[in-house]
Amino acid sequence: MIEKPFTEPEGWIQFYGTAQLPALKHTVAELDRLREQADTVNGRVLSSVILKDPLMTMRVLRYIEAHRKQRQHTDITTIERALMMIGIGPFFRDFTDIPVVEEQLAGYPQALLGLLKVITRSRKAASWAREWAILRHDLDVDEITVATLLRNAAEILMWCFAPSLALQVKQMQTADKAMRSSAAQQAVYQITLNTLGIGLAKEWRLPELITTLMDPSQSDNPRVRNVVLATDLARHSANGWDDAALPDDYTAIGELLHINKETVLRKLGLDDDGKPLPPPPPKP
Repeated sequence: MIEKPFTEPEGWIQFYGTAQLPALKHTVAELDRLREQADTVNGRVLSSVILKDPLMTMRVLRYIEAHRKQRQHTDITTIERALMMIGIGPFFRDFTDIPVVEEQLAGYPQALLGLLKVITRSRKAASWAREWAILRHDLDVDEITVATLLRNAAEILMWCFAPSLALQVKQMQTADKAMRSSAAQQAVYQITLNTLGIGLAKEWRLPELITTLMDPSQSDNPRVRNVVLATDLARHSANGWDDAALPDDYTAIGELLHINKETVLRKLGLDDDGKPLPPPPPKP
């Protein structure tokens, strides 16, 4: 575990560039179960397991780029295509003995909780981004899904490998609600998570398209804005549906999808006041 920040920002990128990434306990268990059915498992089933876990998604994309053949000119931008390239048999052969993150953070229960909250946010954001991409008739919604799932990759890695530092950042923001996230990150890590995330995408040689979709500075691009808005909504709503930033989120989402605020709220399962609608009664 890293207890002190690297003196240079590049130190984080170099460390995470080669770190042995863990996965969620549930993911490892599901892969072990599917391994026993390897002869009948298809890429869609396997990718659905991987895409529930940002850490496992990182592992697969990093693997495919590290094993890229010289004659391969097309970027692999989705997990299902990556599995087609790897092959089901070779996947199960090469993805063994995966560290379990719950075991890695056994001595850091607060950090484990922080990690699981970020992963939950990432899943929600990816789901919303996928839904909006479909509404926008995006050419490849899977690319949007992957980029959104990895938008919080740097924060996830900090909880995994620098839990004490990640807790410091959280405590600073809890003590000072007005402090910007980037300021707290720079003070503790000596690098912002946005800079680290883009740096890692380049270090891992992720496809340029995925790197672009993860970069909020490119938000003039509607596909990037889709990723950014879904990530923002997941982060703000995690604070409660009364978070002060949510009205601006609804306005921006409506502009992206060309729908009014009331329709945005309905699609999110909210009433006109932004409160969650009660679940429908069970069918008789």
